[in-house]
Amino acid sequence: MTQHLFSPISLGGLDIANRIAIAPMCQYSADDGSASDWHLQQWMTYALSGAGMVTLEMTDVERRGRITHGCLGLYTDHNEAAARRALEAARTVALPGTVFGAQLAHAGRKASCQRPWEGGGPLQPGQDPWQTVSASALPFDQGWHPPHPLTEDEIHTLIEHFVSAAHRAERAGFDYIELHAAHGYLLHQFISPLSNRRSDRWGGSLENRVRLAVEIAKAVKNAVPKLMLGARISVTDWVDGGLSVEEGIEVAGALKDAGASYICCSSGGNSPDQKIPAGPGYQVHLAEAVRKAVGVPVRAVGMIDDARQADAIVAGGRADMVALARAILADPRWPWRAAATLGHPFKTAPQLARATSLHRHWLAA
Repeated sequence: MTQHLFSPISLGGLDIANRIAIAPMCQYSADDGSASDWHLQQWMTYALSGAGMVTLEMTDVERRGRITHGCLGLYTDHNEAAARRALEAARTVALPGTVFGAQLAHAGRKASCQRPWEGGGPLQPGQDPWQTVSASALPFDQGWHPPHPLTEDEIHTLIEHFVSAAHRAERAGFDYIELHAAHGYLLHQFISPLSNRRSDRWGGSLENRVRLAVEIAKAVKNAVPKLMLGARISVTDWVDGGLSVEEGIEVAGALKDAGASYICCSSGGNSPDQKIPAGPGYQVHLAEAVRKAVGVPVRAVGMIDDARQADAIVAGGRADMVALARAILADPRWPWRAAATLGHPFKTAPQLARATSLHRHWLAA
């Protein structure tokens, strides 16, 4: 039977209602890492959307791993309790088959920044900046904070932070964990030759550069074996001399071997010199290449907002799932529209059922 956007899927033993995923999107609205009322309403909205897979925003494993003062975290008891509160509320309204994941991360050299609506650049004196860390002492760009290169002992402590956050995610009630090794954040900084100039066992060859992500994946999988594990990677840096697609495929294979049940295939984010040919579905070929070479379920992402295009990606075997970001922010009922567009029967929460006929009318207009 040909798979399509609304067919179920099982990843690592976790059953998911359909192939629509909500991609993690930072909201910069947390209080020292703790989910706020903004997150409460947003997670409940996600739960009602009809997407089968909801990966909540980048969640940092230590305070200095935040991009901004407003980033979500799982490094204190209060963070854990706040996440549990918002997630439990979301589950009360979630449609059957909806699963929720925490994306564990560390911003590395891209930390200590302003919120986007405050300028988005590095925090200035008087804005409570902090020392950033990375694989090497290379700032992201001119004018950015010079990072401190992590020592061997600090790397082992970092791995422990990921394990601790994974335990907190499990206690808070998440179904799965996604490791964020994309978009120029710390794990990607180790993987990419643009940001990793180390000469020890954490740098040099690709095997060494991917070691941190692999060791974290193994440690998290061992710590919370009941939770499904996935990973998001940048398959390429889009920069000459940076991570190539061929290397990105090897990274995906290494993470699969370390226990990842799926790979979300994104790209870029580690250099201001990147040249990304952005457009609808511009990263789908990366997911397709990883899926073919590695044999791991993949999630395609990147400016996908047309239901027919999303369905064709899955039906054509180019990816196992499609992740939406801005499309969901713009239309939190996007899966309803997709179902109507594709002629697929779709059940909403009973309190909202009277609106489905209007959605279909809009599509027919």
